[in-house]
Amino acid sequence: MRETGILKKMRVEWPGPDEKVRYFLPLETGEVFMNDLTGHRITLSFDHEIHCIHCGRLIKKTYAQGYCYPCFIKLPETDTCIIHPEKCQAHLGISRDMEWSKQHCLQDHFVYLAVTSGLKVGVTRAAQVPVRWIDQGAVRALRIAKTPNRYLAGTIEVFLKDHLADKTNWRNMLTSEEHEQIDLFAEKEHLRSFLEKDFRDFLFEDPQITTIQYPVLSYPEKIRSVSFDKQDTIRGVLEGIKGQYLIFDTGEVINIRKHGGYVITLSA
Repeated sequence: MRETGILKKMRVEWPGPDEKVRYFLPLETGEVFMNDLTGHRITLSFDHEIHCIHCGRLIKKTYAQGYCYPCFIKLPETDTCIIHPEKCQAHLGISRDMEWSKQHCLQDHFVYLAVTSGLKVGVTRAAQVPVRWIDQGAVRALRIAKTPNRYLAGTIEVFLKDHLADKTNWRNMLTSEEHEQIDLFAEKEHLRSFLEKDFRDFLFEDPQITTIQYPVLSYPEKIRSVSFDKQDTIRGVLEGIKGQYLIFDTGEVINIRKHGGYVITLSA
């Protein structure tokens, strides 16, 4: 097999808690079902071209995981509130593209707890459950609040950041499936006592914890992140996929999403 194309984040499907996440890598001639390549030797070769994933123009470097600079500074999907939802102003009628914001910011959002490398808090649009959790490599997740827009969810997240992390340690996430046994229901009840009165109306009673399995044959003891910015070829036996990372038997891992816009050839 030999496929070439511009890298974009892997599309995911999740059949359910008893099944593993299904990963699809979109390339020029279609999608490659990456789960079928686990246990096989593959090669990723950088073809020394980078294109903006929005406008397609040839560029030397990317911004926000795949965009050229003009797209980065004008598109709504690269606005500040994507990283900092508490800075969203769509509810005030302020946006780079109000129609886009109506579909993405002025929709129901969840504040959630997830176990990735440990316990973290996060925000996602309701329509992005469970994709957002999968992209972060979460093995368990629980929705704790529901809001009518991105801003309110971000405000709650900022408040909770004083009590728990909002980042994932990617090294820990990629070296084991066995994490500290965290009782998400108990953590939710603990955080309830910290929430200000104005936030309590948004508490969401999720009936169950979502448990997610990934197509990983084995986890390396030590890992090293590699990038096409420093080497042209990455090869090895694909031991697994978690989050948006490919894990090789060499201990090397590559973040596919980080390389959005890079033209590569995949051989297997």
